Amino acid sequence: MNNIKDLDKKYVLPTYARADVEFVSGNNAIVVDANGKKYIDFASGIAVCSVGHANKRVNDAICKQLSNITHTSNLYYIAPQAKAAQKIVEASGYDMKCFFGNSGAEANEGAIKIARKFGEKDGELKRYKVITLQHSFHGRTITTVKATGQEKMHNYFGPYPDGFVYADNIDHVASLVDDHTCAVMIELVQGEGGVQPLDRDSVQKLAKFLKEKNVLLIIDEVQTGIYRTGKFLASNYYDIKPDVVTLAKGLGGGVPIGVVMTTLKDVFGAGDHGSTFGGNFLSTTAACEVVDILNEMNESGELQKGIDYFDSELEKFYNAHRDIFTSKVGIGMMCGLRVKDGDTLTKIISNAREEGVIVLKAGRDTLRLLPALTITKEEIDEGFTSLNRTISSL
Repeated sequence: MNNIKDLDKKYVLPTYARADVEFVSGNNAIVVDANGKKYIDFASGIAVCSVGHANKRVNDAICKQLSNITHTSNLYYIAPQAKAAQKIVEASGYDMKCFFGNSGAEANEGAIKIARKFGEKDGELKRYKVITLQHSFHGRTITTVKATGQEKMHNYFGPYPDGFVYADNIDHVASLVDDHTCAVMIELVQGEGGVQPLDRDSVQKLAKFLKEKNVLLIIDEVQTGIYRTGKFLASNYYDIKPDVVTLAKGLGGGVPIGVVMTTLKDVFGAGDHGSTFGGNFLSTTAACEVVDILNEMNESGELQKGIDYFDSELEKFYNAHRDIFTSKVGIGMMCGLRVKDGDTLTKIISNAREEGVIVLKAGRDTLRLLPALTITKEEIDEGFTSLNRTISSL
C-alpha cells in the first residue's frame, strides 16, 4: 500500500482527495482491500457497478469478446454497438437513436451539440441558450463545467462557452425561456447536488411547456439511468417524454461508456460528431449484458424487492438516529440522508470505512448511498449493522 501511495504521489496529478485504502478485489456488494479487510460497498463506484463487482455474466461476456476483437473504430459496423442501442431504446420505451461515447461528460457534450444544431436549423433566428438548474452537475469538460450550476466549479478554467443560464429551481425555468433558448437540461434527481429529486408535477408541467415552445428537454440520466430509480430511466418514473437523454455510469457495469439518445434521428450527419473509442466491442458487449441482467431482474420482480428491502432498512436506520439525520431523500437505489452538519458527515464517512462499509458524500450535508442493484439481503443487513456501529462510534 505504501509503495502504491508513493507512486501515486510521484506520478499522478493530485485531483482527488483519496481515502487511505486500496481495493484489490470484489464480489457483488463486497470489496476487499490490500490488507484483506472486507467492506460492504454502498457506493458501487459512484453508481457505476450496477450489477456488482466481478459479475460473472458480464465478465464472461467481456472475456469472450476480448478473445475475438476489442476495437476497430466507428469507420466500420460494430455488432454489439447496434445490439446495445436496440436494447437501450427498447428498454427506455422511447422512439430514439443512440450515439456512443466514453463517459457521462461526453454524453452531455453530445446532448449540447444536438441542442445547438437543432437551434441553428430551426428557422432563421439562431437559438443557442441552454438552461440548467442551480446545484446541478453535468461533467468536467469545459462546456459541461459551464453547464453545471455550481459557481465553485467555474473557477480557473475560463473563458467558457457562452449561452448557459441557471434557474434557481424547476419552477423558475419557464420564465427564463426566450427566443434564443434551444434547450433545457436537468437531472430529475440531482446527485452531486444532494440526492435531491425534482417535484414530479413541476417536471411534467415544464415538459408540456417546452413542447409548446419547441424547446428541447434534455434529461441527464448519467446517474439516475439504468434502473437506479427503479425504472429503466428516471424519465419513465416521472412519466415524461424527453427529446434527449444521456446515460453512462451504471450502463457498463464498470466499463467506461456514455450514450446520448434522441428523438431527433436526423440531427447529425456524417462528420458532425464522433468518438474513436466510443461504442467499441468491449464497452457495448458489457452494456448488452448489464441491460439483459437488469431487465430480467425487473421483469421477475427481484429488482423491486431489493429496492423495497433496502429502503425499509434505510428507514429503520434513519428513525433510529434522528439526532444525527434531519431527513431521508432519494428515489429507488439512489438514496440520501441529510446530516445535521458537515463535520458530522465527514466523520460518518471516515468512521464507516473503519467499520467496514463504504458510503459517499453529496452536496454539503448529504450522506449518499448508491448500492449495486444486485445487492443481497445479507449484504444489506451487514452494511446497516456496520453503519449502526459507525454512529455509535461518533
